[in-house]
Amino acid sequence: MAPRPARLFVPLLTAVLATVLAGTAIPGPAAAAPAVARRAATTEATTGFRFADLPGDGVVLKATVIAPAAPGRHPAVILPASWGLNDLEYLAPARTLAAHGYVVVAYTPRGWWLSGGEINTAGPLDMADLSDVIDWTLANTTADPARIGAAGVSYGAGISLLGSAFDKRIRAVAMLSGWTDLPYSLYADSTRHQQAPGLLQLAAELLGHEGPELKGKLDDFAANRNVAEVLAWARARSAASYVDAINTNHPAVLMANAWGDSFFPPNQLVDFYGRLTGPKRLEFRPGDHAIAEFTGLLGLDNDVWTDVYQWFDQYLTGVTTPVATAPPVLIKPYNAPTEQYPDWA
Repeated sequence: MAPRPARLFVPLLTAVLATVLAGTAIPGPAAAAPAVARRAATTEATTGFRFADLPGDGVVLKATVIAPAAPGRHPAVILPASWGLNDLEYLAPARTLAAHGYVVVAYTPRGWWLSGGEINTAGPLDMADLSDVIDWTLANTTADPARIGAAGVSYGAGISLLGSAFDKRIRAVAMLSGWTDLPYSLYADSTRHQQAPGLLQLAAELLGHEGPELKGKLDDFAANRNVAEVLAWARARSAASYVDAINTNHPAVLMANAWGDSFFPPNQLVDFYGRLTGPKRLEFRPGDHAIAEFTGLLGLDNDVWTDVYQWFDQYLTGVTTPVATAPPVLIKPYNAPTEQYPDWA
């Protein structure tokens, strides 16, 4: 894998540490079932990582690509990076997926780090970019067009789920610590929730190209003005606004969040889950935003990522896995056994 400038890793590490420190609880070792034990014991040789410049909608997107070395067509997973991070975020999950037969393309969304353009906040340009990334993946790797998945943490989660409304080639989604209703995240109970937007704006100023659209909306939000315009902007970036299109495209959707998420309060996911008509799963674990899945990004055994791998195995390879045959609603209390239910009610 060719080196990137060392200076990129310092703010990346800072952002990752900030994500860890933002959480309230990390499940202890006893809470995490061994990922390897719940997947196939054998792994495949891979191509190793390579960097790639992908064509977005008028911009260049930076990406990391890894695939099985074996010939033939393989299922593929697209991983958009989190807010403030870049494609290197997913090195460990990408390696695991590739070793189990997946083509993996992790990319940095527009406006962040070395990707071109301005931050579009999961808007129409990000949706076009995701489709362009899928086009590139199909043209330049051994990806099977009938077996495409998308997954991500936080910002990447929202892009992945929204993308399944606009690109029917996405057959499975894993949304980790994402949102479905951005207006609810910003104005739940008609009250501005200012901490998260403030942190998001700081990350955009330090690590991205904010652009006048995002800056204007965040400034309006902070000043409590032009509320109707901010809400319209947020609705256009919410999967809840496109649930009919998602149901028409019928992807398998896994949503895993923390029930203490202060960025994206979990009630919105419950409402959205109830409206989905395709294969679906809802999981809540202890902690704050992006905490439950964090250790999986480091390559450690992690319940959330284990379920993600099994979700893709089930719906992109056709292998029967425990996660798809278990009750579809999972609640992990803090310091108590995991609870599973056939439905939310």
